Amino acid sequence: MNKKRRFLPTTGGLKTTIYKCLIVTTITFTQSSCQQPESEYTESSTAAVSMPTKKVPEYWPKISVKHANQEAIERRITEILSTMTLEQKVAQMIQPEIRDITVEDMRKYGFGSYLNGGGSFPNQNKHATPAEWIKYAEAMYQASIDDSLDGSTIPTMWGTDAVHGHNNVIGATLFPHNIGLGAANNPALIESIAAATAKEVMVTGIDWVFAPTVAVVRDDRWGRTYEGYSEDPEIVKEYSAAIVKGLQGSVDSDFLGDQRVIATVKHFLGDGGTVGGDDQGDNIATEKQLFDLHAQGYVGGLTAGAQTVMASFNSWNGKKNHGNKYLLTDVLKNRMAFDGLVVGDWNGHGQIKGCSNDNCSQTINAGLDIYMVPTDAWKPLYENTLSQINSGEISVNRINDAVSRILRVKLRAGLFEKPSPAKRSLSGKVALIGAQAHRDVARQAVRESLVLLKNKNNLLPLSQHQNILITGDAADNIGKQSGGWTITWQGTGNQNNEFPGATSILRGIENKLENSDGQIEFSVDGGYKDKPDVAIVVFGEEPYAEGNGDLDNLEYQRANKKDLKLLLALQKQGIPVVSVFISGRPMWVNAELNASDAFVAAWLPGTEGAGIADVLFQKVNGEIDHDFKGRLSFSWPKSPTQSKVNRNDSNYSPLLPYAFGLRYGEENTLGDRLNTKSNETGSELKAVDLLNAPWRPAFSSNEDFKLIFSSTQENDFMSYQTADRNTQEDARTVEFKGVGMAGIEINDNFPFDFRGYFEAKSSLEFEFNLESKPTKPILLTMRCEKDCSPLIDITDSINKATLGEWQKLSIDLNCYAKLGATMDKVEAPFILQTRGNAKLSLSDIKISPNTASTADIQCP
Repeated sequence: MNKKRRFLPTTGGLKTTIYKCLIVTTITFTQSSCQQPESEYTESSTAAVSMPTKKVPEYWPKISVKHANQEAIERRITEILSTMTLEQKVAQMIQPEIRDITVEDMRKYGFGSYLNGGGSFPNQNKHATPAEWIKYAEAMYQASIDDSLDGSTIPTMWGTDAVHGHNNVIGATLFPHNIGLGAANNPALIESIAAATAKEVMVTGIDWVFAPTVAVVRDDRWGRTYEGYSEDPEIVKEYSAAIVKGLQGSVDSDFLGDQRVIATVKHFLGDGGTVGGDDQGDNIATEKQLFDLHAQGYVGGLTAGAQTVMASFNSWNGKKNHGNKYLLTDVLKNRMAFDGLVVGDWNGHGQIKGCSNDNCSQTINAGLDIYMVPTDAWKPLYENTLSQINSGEISVNRINDAVSRILRVKLRAGLFEKPSPAKRSLSGKVALIGAQAHRDVARQAVRESLVLLKNKNNLLPLSQHQNILITGDAADNIGKQSGGWTITWQGTGNQNNEFPGATSILRGIENKLENSDGQIEFSVDGGYKDKPDVAIVVFGEEPYAEGNGDLDNLEYQRANKKDLKLLLALQKQGIPVVSVFISGRPMWVNAELNASDAFVAAWLPGTEGAGIADVLFQKVNGEIDHDFKGRLSFSWPKSPTQSKVNRNDSNYSPLLPYAFGLRYGEENTLGDRLNTKSNETGSELKAVDLLNAPWRPAFSSNEDFKLIFSSTQENDFMSYQTADRNTQEDARTVEFKGVGMAGIEINDNFPFDFRGYFEAKSSLEFEFNLESKPTKPILLTMRCEKDCSPLIDITDSINKATLGEWQKLSIDLNCYAKLGATMDKVEAPFILQTRGNAKLSLSDIKISPNTASTADIQCP
């Protein structure tokens, strides 16, 4: 197809007057200006909205937002769209990642947007300076408006995950994660945080922020719990509006001005309510529950004028949201009248049944406007999408609607009129990165987020005239106190010197006592020269982000109670203990609470650790400096399995309720004899079916794997095909060719915590039908995040099988553990491999609790 050919409205399309009417279908505030009756609408409109698949209940609100110059913007959209080729339109809908494209790719294709993921930097230099960020933004922008290759001068826009400050940039102010901000319950403060974040983002030439996350978290095992403000929608709704206003400005004042960025309300919809807290799992709420609990952040954010919404990885009652037309189009776009754009999450379209990362018409037809497509899948996706439009699989009208929405956001943001990134008003003003004014706001947020859970004998606030021991591995660790999404995606691998201008908790205490006669001694392990009057122990979870943070229960340091040992050692010596607990969620810490005289939930405070010292210590004259203000926005569990304890539940019985938080001088409510015996029995565990989502098959060889996307796939070492045993495609047939080590594995996007299954004496079970016996040993293994490769030889068991008959084999999980497997982070629980020839079918692969004692292969 000639890329220079222009696509004009086709025969039977709408005239300009009808285009004006069609604005009405998505923007309620212009209804009075439309003179055309509804019956004149046709699907050939560039703003056409498809007919709903079912009637949307009226409790979903129609949201009216009055934007300035709206009629002029709509005319401009129509004009631009009429000049665009099909290729240019599809390019607007492709969002690649900076690791996978070049400036020349931008010049050739003219992508509508691009992103840097967590831990991704210009030139992949972690220590890239603000000047290097700006240089990259400028190069991409100039390439996007260069029409020498693609004929387009539409400016691109850069999106980034700035979820607690501009967290990919060295030296930026990092605010407390959302869970701490929820405890502060201060919308005005939240707006200030968002405004400061917008300024730091604008300094680096970036236009678009993938925030706020408005998940209402209902199961604290979820690894993204700390990205939620609360288990209750009340705070989330109010905060969403405040964050959007801080990022974008008010719709009636400074909207998307020179110091503002485009906001994204995410993830639509129900990501905080999946079964078992499973990241990217299934939310089985009713539609009314979905609205009441999980949609309130969107009501708040869209009312404040949020211009983009990100689709969620999760499913709703079994249907992936990236392919859910009812939610994306009927509810969000039609009923709620959202006229901005819907962007996908990281290859989320590839998880839809029948799709892959490089081929998915279903998501566009469902209402997605921009594919977020990291990796090199962007190019075949671009080509496949063009083919699907030409074949009619995706209508031109749906493409026109998507591109209209993208253009609308760009026009409202002034991207066609604003100077290039390097010439914008805040660009290059590096003093704004980590500016003291921003750090002051962050420090206030730290103070207000702290929740006092225990204060025996009013130990707090501490006098500055004491000998104080500071200990614990989080006391002088800015990376740990900042958590995930901190420079790197998971927040790991960072050193204190990579946080210029930041303050660790230890340094904050030292600064606080600088002008007092108090003495401070620091040791990670609790050692000291002079016996202290009090010990402050700072400890907690290691950093993590989505997927990697999922747990199977809430017990802190399960099977490795090193922090508890430190607390007990200090307690045994008669030293009063103040525990400062760093975590991304409430956790079962009964034993640690018992071993503490005072206990502070500090969440993930970010770079301004001095805020903790502000609250823990009196002024030099003995007066209270700052009292505690934080109150729990998440209920605190009384057992390791009480992960779904939420405000307004029936039989609500947490250890500490929603909104709990002591103030100085108030009566302590927790004693020293909390139950420390886990009630984990394994009886509540269900078998893990490894043949269904989120588990996926892959060819495995040489510690690497290649995902299998087709029902029939083959490589040089083996072949794979789905097969029917009892129901459609409930079995897998694999044939090993005997030309080297080859394997079939089952893995997930993220490590899985199997500790509960191990403790519940589980076994790995599968059924197999042997078609040809192996010519060399056949082995079972698994892959863990940490180095582990437990090889279990099952050749004898396989060879005993009768050819052509289905049989069952089970292996005690303890066999894997005895060979070095660590069950807390298992990436691939099933890997079957051999160097020889063999052919067999596999079915019913699962991990079943309480079955080890009857397993075929046992390791007592």
